[in-house]
Amino acid sequence: MEISLDRIYTGEGDDGRIELGRLGRVAKTDARIEVAGTIDELNSHLGRALAELEPEEPVHALLVEIQSDLFDMGARILGAGRVAWLEDRCDEYNASLSPLSSFLLPGGDRAAAELHVSRTVCRRAERRALGVEGLAGGDDVRYLNRLSDLLFILARRVNTRAERIWRSS
Repeated sequence: MEISLDRIYTGEGDDGRIELGRLGRVAKTDARIEVAGTIDELNSHLGRALAELEPEEPVHALLVEIQSDLFDMGARILGAGRVAWLEDRCDEYNASLSPLSSFLLPGGDRAAAELHVSRTVCRRAERRALGVEGLAGGDDVRYLNRLSDLLFILARRVNTRAERIWRSS
């Protein structure tokens, strides 16, 4: 598919509404737009994490593929096969990590910290999607659920600093 973006602004959204395909023009505060915006925010955080990873790092290529999935999700063409793909990646990357004896506090190096932020934005996107008729129980929500798990695993995988474990006060 060839896309040409020769002009970024159109002015058509100045009235607070946006074109949403077959649904016509809807308010920019519509729940579907909120989900799409949160997914876009997640994609941007993944871009920040990518900026901290060397292109040779296997996680780099994985995150680039996930970014494409998130664009697809925004266009509503994501299929169930990607959920299984994420589960396989979770198993693959988690296999090399030591088991946790408690909850892990977010942080670590910059890439790991950004992946933790990405995980929380992903969870928010999932919660928002659950509130939209036609999305709850669908492939997009399952994808976001698995993706947040994978982002936690990847944060542990790329972190070069000691993990900080939560201890109850």
